Amino acid sequence: MTHDHDLVLRPTEAQKAAALAPPPGRTGGDLVVETLRGLGATTVFGLPGQHALALFDAVGRSDLRLVGLRTENNAGFAADAYGRITGEAVPLLLSTGPGALMALPALAEAAAASAPVLAISSQVPVAGLGGGRRGHLHELRDQSASFRDVVKSVHTVRTPSQIPSVIAEAWESALTAPHGPVFVEIPEDVLRAETVIPQVTGVDATPHELAPRPELTALAAHWLENATRPVIIAGGGVVRSDAAGKLKQLAERLNAPVVTTFGGKGAFPWTHPLSLQSWLEDRHMTDFLEDADVLLVVGSGLGELSSNYHTFFPTGRVVQIEADLGKLESNHAGLGIHADARLALQALLETVTEREDAGAPERVRAVLADIAARLATQDVALEQELLASIRAELPARSPSFWDMTILSYWAWSAFDPKHPNTMHSAQGAGGLGYAFPAALGACVAEPDTPVLAVSGDGGAMYSVADLATAKQHELDVTWLIVDDGGYGILREYGCDAGTQLPGPDFVALAQSFGVPAATTTPESLKDDLKESLGTPGPSVLLLSAKLKMFAPTHL
Repeated sequence: MTHDHDLVLRPTEAQKAAALAPPPGRTGGDLVVETLRGLGATTVFGLPGQHALALFDAVGRSDLRLVGLRTENNAGFAADAYGRITGEAVPLLLSTGPGALMALPALAEAAAASAPVLAISSQVPVAGLGGGRRGHLHELRDQSASFRDVVKSVHTVRTPSQIPSVIAEAWESALTAPHGPVFVEIPEDVLRAETVIPQVTGVDATPHELAPRPELTALAAHWLENATRPVIIAGGGVVRSDAAGKLKQLAERLNAPVVTTFGGKGAFPWTHPLSLQSWLEDRHMTDFLEDADVLLVVGSGLGELSSNYHTFFPTGRVVQIEADLGKLESNHAGLGIHADARLALQALLETVTEREDAGAPERVRAVLADIAARLATQDVALEQELLASIRAELPARSPSFWDMTILSYWAWSAFDPKHPNTMHSAQGAGGLGYAFPAALGACVAEPDTPVLAVSGDGGAMYSVADLATAKQHELDVTWLIVDDGGYGILREYGCDAGTQLPGPDFVALAQSFGVPAATTTPESLKDDLKESLGTPGPSVLLLSAKLKMFAPTHL
């Protein structure tokens, strides 16, 4: 009889040889790199610092590709985008104290968007852990405490032997649904210390699958196939789990209209007869969703932006599929199914029967017509024209990244992403400066695909240093900067104090980095985008325009 404890992995002859004669001069930093390579990492982002030099030296001795941005926060945004595009865990290498803390806003965005970033930071020497105040450079009372409420999990290494297991544990955490950023800290002396530990050759970190409980999907299927007016809200969880195909099959089987959240854009075809697109910030849409007798919410917590600023109150039954346990029924009571979106949708497809409803497409057309009629009464033709120009020239498979600026707020509701996982913004945590460094991360992930970044002039000032990164690596990014002389969206909210910002000459600034740049106008934007996106390497287009938002309906 064979028992589980009898099943052990036997070392190969090559592993035996490597263990008996490891290369000389290896350090804890090499253990980190070997573990990352063993887990499948090929690219790392980050900035070196004094305490992390042993780690960066090890990266330099390896075949890992290091993409160094000019600030830690921008490196974090680039890693976030690489993770969103590839679905892989992305190492972000940081130094102690100020360097690590600079990455907190980016990690907050990664947490909100469920991007699998593996932040690995140096730490003061072991003797300084646990609050000992020894006066080390960059010393914090408890560095990990600064990250614990932001990231998915925190891991501390205290000895070289712990490095492979801790990094594997963190890697698994980052890639287990819901994906998210994790934080590993390794003391400087552990990174620098020479080690006799053999080369890391046998490391594994298999994410746990989060399958739905069958009694829950059986009840959900019963409600849906017997519903009179079912509607589906598709969130970012559908995109992250690569479940757009299954969502489309289910919607067509149920004849259920589908609206995507801003984080879920691309989860459902924009021009499909059942597509309600993404007009969640509209009272006509809110009323339509409230009228559903069964509402299936997949991969969304129905937070502020997905609920028309909490003015949405469903009147029918709610089924919520969500991998983040804390989001189940957090805003609305219902049948909560704690599961990965792909696995839950597959379970529903295996259970639900076809539902006839010839009138569903007409109801979709009617609500979209009501929204269009409302917009037609407002002076917003310029904003719609700009989005149409971008959509016309951006290749269908090209990723786009949008900062917190007025044109992005329009894009959340009105831009057709064409394909899943091609439109990304910072609407999770809402910090400025996301678009351009994130676009650089996407360029690294998909080097043969042109990428678009859209920023306002205020947000662009967070990112200008990484024009140097774009030029250094000749990354194929077009950066569209909409200059309205300050924080235009805040002026839309009625605030003048601190929102008027005299800025630089962005064209001259970009050119000083060796990046081609030009001004554009609403009339020439299509042609200018076509040229920029069709020319390899980085470029900047500056559009001077004062845009405005469509009138809100939640006030």
